[in-house]
Amino acid sequence: MDKKVTVIGAGNVGATAAQRLAEKELCDVVLIDIVEGVPQGKALDLMEAAPIEKHDAHITGANAYEASAGSDIIIITAGIPRKPGMSRDDLISTNAGIVKNVTKQVAALSPDAIIIIVSNPLDAMCHVAYEASGFPKNRIIGMAGVLDSARFRAFIAMELNVSVENTHAFVLGGHGDTMVPLPRYSTVAGIPITELLSKERIDELVKRTANGGAEIVSLLKTGSAYYAPASAAVEMAESILKDKKKILPCAAYLEGEYGINGLFIGVPVKLGSKGIEEIIQIKMTEEEKAALKKSADAVSELKEILKKVAV
Repeated sequence: MDKKVTVIGAGNVGATAAQRLAEKELCDVVLIDIVEGVPQGKALDLMEAAPIEKHDAHITGANAYEASAGSDIIIITAGIPRKPGMSRDDLISTNAGIVKNVTKQVAALSPDAIIIIVSNPLDAMCHVAYEASGFPKNRIIGMAGVLDSARFRAFIAMELNVSVENTHAFVLGGHGDTMVPLPRYSTVAGIPITELLSKERIDELVKRTANGGAEIVSLLKTGSAYYAPASAAVEMAESILKDKKKILPCAAYLEGEYGINGLFIGVPVKLGSKGIEEIIQIKMTEEEKAALKKSADAVSELKEILKKVAV
């Protein structure tokens, strides 16, 4: 493979992301974790699956960051996962320290890389990575909207008993309880869901989307979601590696767009070989604007908490 992606964190999200990257033959993969033996073992297991899955991607496990040198993309999944009763925000102090340390090390070894943040609380961790890396804003991207939109799409498909391939949805804002699903821009084969479902049912699907991660945490009891988050990060990586220029909702650093300044917020962006190549501004109703502002305010609060946390 002529492309290289490093995944930091060999837990469920990281290992699944490594598997998806390899099986799509997008790149060679380096899986890094501080726990000795875990990234090496999972990498070897994935390599032994390669003859069956029929791919020639090379997967390496390591504990030292030197293995990540020269990466095209760094996917950061490191951090503690949520447990039942915890919000994403409860993770902030611990994960801020982890993400800051990781980012400084990988940025020095791969100065031209694009960083995709998966660690929670996601919007706040994007700020940590942005400051720790010194990278331009187009090369720090948060995986949030792709996952939230996928959840919304899945719930729409379940509700209407249609193919998920026919569903399209946009979820903007912060990756948390204040996220902003946009039913007007959510369609089934081009038909707005507002014409297919009652407002009451849409409201229920919107609420379930906002609580999508918590629903899985409550069911698993000992961990959090990982299949869908890994898939979301890999879809972003694929658009970058192949310069596909997909329009995807991602956490991006805004400087005036949508009336928001100095915050990472989920908005539609064009993802290509340079990372975020364009921020797409869509027309929103007053109600939607208010919801996005509320979401931005919540992210702003997290940013303020970060200032008080010694990392």
